[in-house]
Amino acid sequence: MGTTLQWLGHAGFKICHDDTVIYIDPWKLEDSPHDATLVLVSHSHYDHYSPEDIARISGAETKLIASADVVTKEKTGEMILNGLTVDFSGVRVSGVAAYNPSKQYHPKANNWVGFVIEVGSKRIYYAGDTDLTDEMKSLKEIDVALLPVGGTFTMDATEAAEATKYIKPKRAIPYHWGEIVGSRADAEAFAEAAECKVQVLSAGETISLD
Repeated sequence: MGTTLQWLGHAGFKICHDDTVIYIDPWKLEDSPHDATLVLVSHSHYDHYSPEDIARISGAETKLIASADVVTKEKTGEMILNGLTVDFSGVRVSGVAAYNPSKQYHPKANNWVGFVIEVGSKRIYYAGDTDLTDEMKSLKEIDVALLPVGGTFTMDATEAAEATKYIKPKRAIPYHWGEIVGSRADAEAFAEAAECKVQVLSAGETISLD
């Protein structure tokens, strides 16, 4: 079956590998599959942390791995920080700092995160809400980089393209556009400027990572 990735819209993704189902920052879901093995939540802003959507995908065995503020609000789950690694059900999740060095929206002191997800044979980096940071620049051997491109609260298309020079992923997928801030034009500008293969997905679209 291999590994597949679905863009759920805005900043949400679903990754499937065999019987493992991983959701990242689910928001505005239309169905309630209760199929999650793992739910990863980067921080507590409403467009990333949605208790209603976590409930839609969670079952009895689902594990939540999230920033400290989200774990506190949910009263369950395992906290992850920059540099920490959590193993669960054949998946390895490592925290990567996500913040704005010179904007007030996502302060470094909040300890919000992105994730490097190792599942199957793939290393997938989900940046969270962040600008280009030293922590991001130091990442290596990334197969797929999921990068925000909308600007204002995160990197814009130009900064995200610059990030690909450091990360050197095999491919990249833009998010944080189409809702709140950012448009398809931002995603396409990123695709044109990035130094790797880029796939611009439509909301709900699923692709193979193999």
